[in-house]
Amino acid sequence: MRLIKDRTPAEDGFRMPGEFEPHEGCIMIFPERPDSWQYGGYAARKAFVQVAEAISQSEKVTVCASASQYDNARAMLPETVRVVEMSSNDAWARDYAPTFVKNDSGEIRGIDWGFNAWGGLSDGLYFPWDKDNQMARKICDLFDRDVYHKRDFILEGGSIHVDGEGTCIVTESCLLSKGRNPDMRREQIEQVLRDYLNVSVVLWLPCGIYNDETNGHVDNICAFVKPGEAVLAWTDDRNDVQYEMSKACLEYLENNTDAAGRRIKVHKLMLPAPVTVTADECAGLDACRDEPARIPGERLAASYVNFYIANANIVMPGFGDPMDERAKETLQSLFPEREVIQIYARDILIGGGNIHCITQQIPR
Repeated sequence: MRLIKDRTPAEDGFRMPGEFEPHEGCIMIFPERPDSWQYGGYAARKAFVQVAEAISQSEKVTVCASASQYDNARAMLPETVRVVEMSSNDAWARDYAPTFVKNDSGEIRGIDWGFNAWGGLSDGLYFPWDKDNQMARKICDLFDRDVYHKRDFILEGGSIHVDGEGTCIVTESCLLSKGRNPDMRREQIEQVLRDYLNVSVVLWLPCGIYNDETNGHVDNICAFVKPGEAVLAWTDDRNDVQYEMSKACLEYLENNTDAAGRRIKVHKLMLPAPVTVTADECAGLDACRDEPARIPGERLAASYVNFYIANANIVMPGFGDPMDERAKETLQSLFPEREVIQIYARDILIGGGNIHCITQQIPR
């Protein structure tokens, strides 16, 4: 692995591909943190295994597990999934595994962004995060990929979506939050995205999903399904606080164009009814920094947009809600050549994210 400090991907002719482009594989991390995963993480692990099994139908999955959990991971996961020992603070592969970029000859490199648990000491979710901040470089070493050093810039993979043709979507609420890059102006942040993702247009949605503790990651509210088309989390309930948030994002998309000059065709992906955490679920979580990890009745950021695009299928969350089937049908219509697999994901959601958050693709 070569550490690249004095060049950017754009200078070297590398770009971040869209998630719908072919993959070499997928990275996941085995869950165990007791203030994220209730009752020892047993239910969450079953859900993670189901996600890994679904993705492994069409691409190679690598699961990183701590030394204490390696045997459990190896016993639970199918033989087609590779398990490697690697230490981390939690299990959010999307946010601190490397962002991979490729050039026209097919060479793949990684980007090692800085990670501070979604806000550092300002409004981050846990401390320490030092092991997580080492993961990108370790994974690039594991896959023998050169890596761009950009740890001086805080960015999570869940805060960006690209179309592979020069357009990136982010949210203002996340990228402009006080805990990430407070000394940088919006224009400076956008320039980093241009230089490292090799995009020419950055679309700034105003917000994400209500009560998303990542400050509103874009991957929970909006995702490209192909160049020029995206899904947007939506509710028709005008009394739901999310209605005005989604409406503001829709209006922004309708009044801006992508790198090719297109107005993005927006498909509304309906939200489930509000999902709240129960007292029993809270009782299974350790405290975090002397505070309860969750409070009974707290609304969780449930969204069907948090799906993963694998080579031959779409792996999406379900919540035991009547809207599950409608959301699945919407995604199936948008991805007719891929099988949509829906996995009950409440036990992942309690941890703070969902299927897209626990996966990171490696382009082919």
